Amino acid sequence: MDQSVAIQETLQREENCLVSRLLGLVESTKEHAIFIYTHRRMAITAEDVSLEDIVPISLDFAVVEVSSPEELAVVGADTKVRVSYQERALELRLPFGSHSRFFLSEVNRAWSEVCKSATQAPGFKWVGKYYKATKGLGVVKQALAPSGATLTKLSQQRKTAKSGPSEKERGANAGAPTSKQTGQESQVKSSREDRDDLVRSSSHTTSNKAQILAMPQFGLRDNIIRCELLKTEDLYTYTEDFSFFLGTYNVNGQTPKESLRPWLSCTANPPDMYCVGFQELDLSKEAFFFNDTPKELEWTKAVAEALHPDAKYALVKLVRLVGIMLIFYIKKEHAEFISDVEAESVGTGIMGRMGNKGAVAVRFRFHNSDICVVNSHLAAHIEEYERRNQDYKDICSRLLFRQLDPTQPPLTIMKHDVIVWIGDLNYRITELDVTTVKELISQKDFETLHGHDQLKRQMDEEAVFVGFVEGPIDFQPTYKYDTGSDKWDTSEKCRVPAWCDRILWRGKNIAQQQYQSHMTLKTSDHKPVSSLLVIGIKKVNAEIYKKTFEDIVRNIDKLENECIPSVTLSNREFHFKDVKYMQHQSVTLSLSNDGQVPCQFEFIQKPNEHTYCKPWLTANPPKGFIAQDGSVDIELEVFVNRSTAPKLNCGKEKMEDILVLHLERGKDYFISVMGNYLPSCYGSSIHSLCQLREPIQDMPQETLRRVAENSQTDDETNTEKPLDIPKELWMMVDHLFRNALNQEDIFQQPGLRIEFAEIRDCLDTGIPDSLPGSNHSAAEALLLFLDALPEPVVPYSFYQQCLENCSSASQCEKIISMLPQCHKNVFNYLAAFLRELLKNSASNRLDVSILATIFASLLLKSPTKQDLAEKRRSQEFFQHFLTQGSS
Repeated sequence: MDQSVAIQETLQREENCLVSRLLGLVESTKEHAIFIYTHRRMAITAEDVSLEDIVPISLDFAVVEVSSPEELAVVGADTKVRVSYQERALELRLPFGSHSRFFLSEVNRAWSEVCKSATQAPGFKWVGKYYKATKGLGVVKQALAPSGATLTKLSQQRKTAKSGPSEKERGANAGAPTSKQTGQESQVKSSREDRDDLVRSSSHTTSNKAQILAMPQFGLRDNIIRCELLKTEDLYTYTEDFSFFLGTYNVNGQTPKESLRPWLSCTANPPDMYCVGFQELDLSKEAFFFNDTPKELEWTKAVAEALHPDAKYALVKLVRLVGIMLIFYIKKEHAEFISDVEAESVGTGIMGRMGNKGAVAVRFRFHNSDICVVNSHLAAHIEEYERRNQDYKDICSRLLFRQLDPTQPPLTIMKHDVIVWIGDLNYRITELDVTTVKELISQKDFETLHGHDQLKRQMDEEAVFVGFVEGPIDFQPTYKYDTGSDKWDTSEKCRVPAWCDRILWRGKNIAQQQYQSHMTLKTSDHKPVSSLLVIGIKKVNAEIYKKTFEDIVRNIDKLENECIPSVTLSNREFHFKDVKYMQHQSVTLSLSNDGQVPCQFEFIQKPNEHTYCKPWLTANPPKGFIAQDGSVDIELEVFVNRSTAPKLNCGKEKMEDILVLHLERGKDYFISVMGNYLPSCYGSSIHSLCQLREPIQDMPQETLRRVAENSQTDDETNTEKPLDIPKELWMMVDHLFRNALNQEDIFQQPGLRIEFAEIRDCLDTGIPDSLPGSNHSAAEALLLFLDALPEPVVPYSFYQQCLENCSSASQCEKIISMLPQCHKNVFNYLAAFLRELLKNSASNRLDVSILATIFASLLLKSPTKQDLAEKRRSQEFFQHFLTQGSS
């Protein structure tokens, strides 16, 4: 999910990016070629890329690693490779990460297929039509890998999908810092027999004992053996202390105005690692909507200049989501022991998508310890502690890291030995007025004050951060100050001081040596916070490890020859009662290994099906292994969303499925899953809802099915006049019109999930008569309603016409006049309501641009993936209806 501004825009005037390319592995008629594109900023659509060259993968093709010894010695990340074909050669630097590893492995697989059929030389006739093309290439599936000879910051991570001819393009994309980084030291290999070693070389260093569990020379590819190794880890590992500097700073959209050394170089000795987090890096609308900011480079440079002067550091990773940024540095002498570096982000803003609030995270392996660092910015306002709790839980459940082994399920935050959580958590001091708080601060009575801290109370109640620890707080609150001073907030709002900026940790062998704020920095209305943790890192004794490994292999081989795997299931039939739209339910299936050998399980596809289960069902984990006499709990989870609700609402599909649990070398088990789904207005069509005068859950299933069928055939036999607009839509808009015209940040601040559930139930049952919950929850419920429509307010068939005429207000109005009556009514009703909101912009802080950005993507949807240019044209189309005088 890494995104960034164009590379060149981050450089100084005298600096130039020499090469920046996107690579795609293209397949057609079982032949493969690497397509090399030049690209513009963002590189989202075909208009943003131009085909530069094509390298066919034939017997004359080769790709070898060419990293120099000097590069290999710095940090284990980037991989430099030379791609050659006949007399042509191109040198590329692939950014570190699973995307590049996947790309190399796919190239290797394609080359292997050529070798297997060496007698049938590829013809590559299909390539000819592309040599003259410069843009607009059609591909069925693509995932591009950015690479460059001179990359100076994170390149963009993006997956795209386009339609076109029969070619299929697959590959990988990734972003990586471009300070010098290493892969595995290896000789340049020209023989194709060594191609497998090349792929492995992008993922680890041979000197790195942390990677010993995955070393190919030991053959540890079997999950069963890994399981036994993990069980006996204490036999071959020992701990050694390393120092981690953690810092967090909400910079309030400012640029660096002072040195950060008082903050980042405050320790007597240089720390082994730095993890530095920022929030509110850029508060502009451009950064919010397009994730585009020059301030990333400004603050990154300020950090680099302020690191401890008594050590040399290498940049390992940088990840940013709008204004939330995390930078990870390590001492150069430790760099070779870093591996498995991955970065991800998740937004928790409105509709759970916008990135103005959320988290970024980096996970990595250091020696033999798995570590995760999270930087988050949670919901604001003193009364919103429940929303902050919800943000935390969303981040924990939605932020997932892909593993080195693509067959393994993603890692969650909690699946790490050490977790460090930093950021503007936004928890406030409650039940005390501002005067009392300031008086306690002047007396340095932080213990009394901390007793009123929302985070402490929520942690004591185990509502959030269960298992996490925070050190004693003996510094004054870090928020809110007048910018440029140490004075408390003197604005009209006169905010109560609070410890918004926090650092917590979870794991064993962790000791905090310092926890402090830094009052000398005055750039922001927050003060930066730092913590120095000393963490016991697991290191491998190679000799003991090898002996342990060999003993395990001997025992496993003996058991595998004598025994067949077997498990006992806790239950084979599961029933979910009263499943509702966007309401998660789960049950636990326990597997117990009652055989004489460790076993590996996996849910497998049934004949003629593409996945192992229906889209509303998941098994977590879907595969795994169980030690002898061990057990594992599998969560069977149901969740109905906008893609699965339409057919369940009308009864076209029922909540029924059969799971096939397969044991490697054993038998299959069949598990029945059923559920009772309660129909909802969410995921029902506008046409259907206009036919229903009673709440949807009061209607017989047969009626819902018949109404849905009639809406698809435009059947006019129904003599009863339909509603002008869905009553559910009217209830939400009317509620907001009466209560929220002056609500600050309406449609920009998320609501509470529990309140959305109450609003949904009210709309679906008619009980109670008026909508419950806050204005923000009602606003988000309206957005989710529009997002869930199977056919958007402006039907798909009108989409292209709307974009083509977006610059003409009269043509736009003419198109809307041609919509089906119920769709036209809904569009005009919503536009009129939004114009009323704009009349109160002084209090609700809305403008035409914000509303067009939010609502255009919901009312005017693309039948396929919408690119950036289309988004802007759809916003231009909708803006005509938000200005005064529009009809």
